[in-house]
Amino acid sequence: MDTGTEPPVPGGGKDGTSGSGPSPPVPELPVDDVFAALDTSRRGLPGERARDRLEKYGANELPRAGRRTVWRQLGAQFTDLFAVVLIVASGITFLAYALEEPRDAGTAQLAVAILGVVVLNAAIGFAQEYSAERTAQALEAMVPHACRVLRDGERLELPARDVVPGDVVLLEAGDAVPADCRVVEAHELAVNNAPLTGESNAVGRTADPVAAVPLLEARNCVFMGTDVVAGGGRAVVFATGAATEFGRICRLAAAAPRQKTPLQLQVASMARRVAGAALAIGALMFAVRLPTGDSVVTLFVFALGVMVALVPEGLPATLSVSLSIGVRRMARRHALIKQLLAVEALGSTTVVCTDKTGTLTQAGMTVTQVWAGGASHSVSGVGYEPSGEVADAAEVRELLRVAGLCCNARLVPPTGPREHWRVLGDTTEGALLVVAAKAGLDPGAEEAAVPRVTEFPFDSDRKLMTTVHRTGAGYQACVKGAPGELLARCTDAEWEGRRGPLTGTDRAEAVAAGDELASQGLRVLAVARRALDGPHPVREEAESALTLLGLVGMLDPPRPEVTDAVAACRRAGIRVVMVTGDHPLTGEAVARRVGIVRRPDPVVVTGARFDAMDDEALDSLLAEPSELLLCRVSPEHKMRVVTAFQRRGGVVAVTGDGANDAPALKHADIGVAMGGVGHRRRP
Repeated sequence: MDTGTEPPVPGGGKDGTSGSGPSPPVPELPVDDVFAALDTSRRGLPGERARDRLEKYGANELPRAGRRTVWRQLGAQFTDLFAVVLIVASGITFLAYALEEPRDAGTAQLAVAILGVVVLNAAIGFAQEYSAERTAQALEAMVPHACRVLRDGERLELPARDVVPGDVVLLEAGDAVPADCRVVEAHELAVNNAPLTGESNAVGRTADPVAAVPLLEARNCVFMGTDVVAGGGRAVVFATGAATEFGRICRLAAAAPRQKTPLQLQVASMARRVAGAALAIGALMFAVRLPTGDSVVTLFVFALGVMVALVPEGLPATLSVSLSIGVRRMARRHALIKQLLAVEALGSTTVVCTDKTGTLTQAGMTVTQVWAGGASHSVSGVGYEPSGEVADAAEVRELLRVAGLCCNARLVPPTGPREHWRVLGDTTEGALLVVAAKAGLDPGAEEAAVPRVTEFPFDSDRKLMTTVHRTGAGYQACVKGAPGELLARCTDAEWEGRRGPLTGTDRAEAVAAGDELASQGLRVLAVARRALDGPHPVREEAESALTLLGLVGMLDPPRPEVTDAVAACRRAGIRVVMVTGDHPLTGEAVARRVGIVRRPDPVVVTGARFDAMDDEALDSLLAEPSELLLCRVSPEHKMRVVTAFQRRGGVVAVTGDGANDAPALKHADIGVAMGGVGHRRRP
């Protein structure tokens, strides 16, 4: 019931810390208590109450990192120590021109030339950084900004920035989650948490209360920055803006101090030595010639000339031009360089800490093998574009037909020249639809020919999904799920159109095949079917006495260029460490495929072990030459790893593409975001 009081959530509003966060343990509460705790109702907030909360808590948007004005960006190009040395040298030359008698026009020309070098160097650096900044702003503008909420029981489409605590958000497959929310109604709801956690598989959501766990592990919460990939539901907003988990990660990134690249440190050190040597030698020459009887002005002008001659005026321009050439070469490979010095720093890298999902992999599930009747059938092609083929497709067409019918996802073809095939719904089901198309099947036509009449959705207890279809001969149940659970319900098997009892030998062979696929890092699903007497069987009937058709193995495939890149890093003496939020088995499987892991015994460290390590123990771990995988780690863990490598004197590059990588990207000496490279790149 809406009582007219504000929810017990601390907020920011007009003090500059926009957003709000939960005071009660929202994940642990039953649904009715969630509405009471956040002072809202199933009908959503009244419009006036929502406006009051928007005024109190502020807009649901992340604080923007302050961008420097054009003039400040330009002025920053003149603050480098070597630029200061050259400006001083130019000033000294002008002073020498003013003092010498008779005046030499060449001295004035030298002063102008030195100043011109400074201006040229600043112009090159400013042009590159300004162009990269504009490109980054254009990318930010592509983020969606709308969502659907209930206000007074009425469905409204609002800008995401207007969402407030207590709003009831309507979620459907394909939606972006606008804020941190507690799920209060779920219908096969699944979300992609990869931007926050690095998990490559969609994770199911529930409306039931859960025990006290870290917020990101709560199965009844959805978070800003993630996407709904399957099902639908409703959720109540409990945190907005900077108070969300996404906002927390952004604050971590914003708090990162700026560091100089190795080249900046070396040039600054050289500039100090050159300036000191020039002053010392100039003073020495003045003192040595003073007894000669020449005038003091003449001796001073001579000393100034010696000092200017010792300054390498052409070095900054040479550096800028050579780095600009590197920037252009990388731009041809679609790398966005935000600072010129990032090119040199990349060449000084000693350690690469890389994320997995979307960085090493393509962030898209792909079926690579189909097993049936004791034989494995390979599948070519990656991603969601249905191009490629299935070896001996005729032998597994029935398996793939049934698997395609037991799906709620759908493939969406590209609508423009720069778009790609994508999946609306669960990515695992998308992979099944793609492999069915590769075998020559049309999932849409199959669905029309045998329409669905009943569905028993997947749940984490059964680990199965069943759909019932009307066929010309009656009714048929199509079942897919975990191999162990499904095999236990099978009594028959059908291989290549021949049906017979599922013998103990057949069962053992299927189990061994599933284990073999899993050992390769594949996600394995079993597929079965059963003939039914009517359109509305009880679930136990539809999921018993099944006929096994076979297994499918899928994975998020590595990017094709990654293996060569890892090999090149090894040849250059660069250590590559995987740092991911995904499961250790998944991480190790991908690491082996791309060459990060080659030995049989890599060191695998999870986030729980990380929390128990002090800095000394972490330094000892990183000092070991063994192959290292860091799995189930948080953004804070990633930052800590980067800092530890830097503490040991390493030049650290971080690659990633999700919000969970942003703090580490910011702390690293080089942040390599997918689609761009830049020293201390902002998230």
